[in-house]
Amino acid sequence: MSTTNNGEYFIPEPSKWPIVGTIALTTTVIGAVNTIHSGSLSIILPIGLLLIAYLFFGWFSTVIDESMAGKYNEQVDRSFRIGMLWFIFSEVMFFAAFFGALFYARVFAVDWLAGGGNNAMTHELLWPAFEGIWPVLSNPDNAAIPAPKEAMAASGLPAVNTAILLLSSVTVTIAHHGLRQDHRKPLIAWLAITVLLGAIFLVLQAEEYYIAYTEMGLTLDSGIYGSTFFILTGFHGLHVTMGTTMLIVMLIRSIKGHFTSDNHFAFEAVAWYWHFVDVVWLGLYIFVYWL
Repeated sequence: MSTTNNGEYFIPEPSKWPIVGTIALTTTVIGAVNTIHSGSLSIILPIGLLLIAYLFFGWFSTVIDESMAGKYNEQVDRSFRIGMLWFIFSEVMFFAAFFGALFYARVFAVDWLAGGGNNAMTHELLWPAFEGIWPVLSNPDNAAIPAPKEAMAASGLPAVNTAILLLSSVTVTIAHHGLRQDHRKPLIAWLAITVLLGAIFLVLQAEEYYIAYTEMGLTLDSGIYGSTFFILTGFHGLHVTMGTTMLIVMLIRSIKGHFTSDNHFAFEAVAWYWHFVDVVWLGLYIFVYWL
């Protein structure tokens, strides 16, 4: 609850969007789990994704209408900023959990299976031929352990995608500077370039996944290396998709002239999110592809 520009308290209308969001996310998770376990696309997953798209555009529309109607003031702006910072923090912890899983697998689990520490008998009784080397790849002498034929190299598509995301951070920053100076044409041009770079990243990641599945034997079923690889890069790809969607909304709003040099937190929030996505990718590139 906060005051509007005329000093009255602004109380949002009862909203359906939190309930829609709960249903959309639950449906998507159930569809994703069914898809992973069955090995084929579950009809529930695309339904969940469509519900998420409906949530995004519907909730964005409600907030935009309230903003354009002048219902928000500095106190609301501060609330939005604090809320966005907490949201990004929650996303940091989300990825920290998966990076932690990768660290545990690489440093502890693989070493223990290879007989490290006090686990010599584990090594001898389970897989005597297992070698504690990361990434865990297929070995004719140890066929019981699921593993890909080869690891995804840091060069090639991953390196190109890294350059693309780094460049997109630059372009969105230039667009932001254009907005702060009320230069509309540079704002729209550089923001459009950022959207294009985000879309190119997703296309190249889809190509990378295709190569992994068809040529490298690198799948979700290919052991700990495959599962951690796709969980980390897949969730990051989902965040890039959400970020690109938000950038498209910001581009449309910029074309319509919704923002001014001193009133554009929606743009700033999306820019913060995009920079966060870029930083996470750098961590992924270093720990998943490079090391």
